[in-house]
Amino acid sequence: MAVAPELVSPRLQEKYNKEIVDTLGKKFGRTNRLSLPKLSKIVLNMGVGKALQDKERMKVAAEQLGLIAGQRAQITKARVAVSGFRLREGYEIGCRVTLRGKRMYEFLDRLINLALPRIRDFRGINPKSFDGNGNYSMGLTEQLVFPEIDPDKVTFTQGMDITFVTTTRNDDEARELLRAFGMPFRDDSK
Repeated sequence: MAVAPELVSPRLQEKYNKEIVDTLGKKFGRTNRLSLPKLSKIVLNMGVGKALQDKERMKVAAEQLGLIAGQRAQITKARVAVSGFRLREGYEIGCRVTLRGKRMYEFLDRLINLALPRIRDFRGINPKSFDGNGNYSMGLTEQLVFPEIDPDKVTFTQGMDITFVTTTRNDDEARELLRAFGMPFRDDSK
């Protein structure tokens, strides 16, 4: 008998509950599971500045971000006018997706195991991109590294920002959490 898909937890969520919690507990000397760092959300953001001249670009970028994330992208609008960029308040300038729960763990799994290894000359991600509050941000230069995007249908390459928000306020704890998930941090000690 097959198990219903909604009853199956993502692989990394299972790994967190069964292995990572114990490992981090021993490493930080804590017995309370709730005091350990946990991934609370992942935010994907695409700034589409060229959408000011070409409205079709925004639709395509939002559609591609939706394919990558597995849920519909939210269009972001300019809050203030900037005359130097010929930008007025209310103009559509980007799109974003906030992932939580199952989709968050599924995206993290795809990012670590499928997308990052497909980057040319990939040597690991920067271990210093933490914000001081336990959150990690990274950027990708093109959306083609994700297997959901068909390279034949892509008319322009578009980068994106990915932010991992954790429950800890400590960068070292957040780094250990992401490393336990399998995040390939670059070794800068050489």
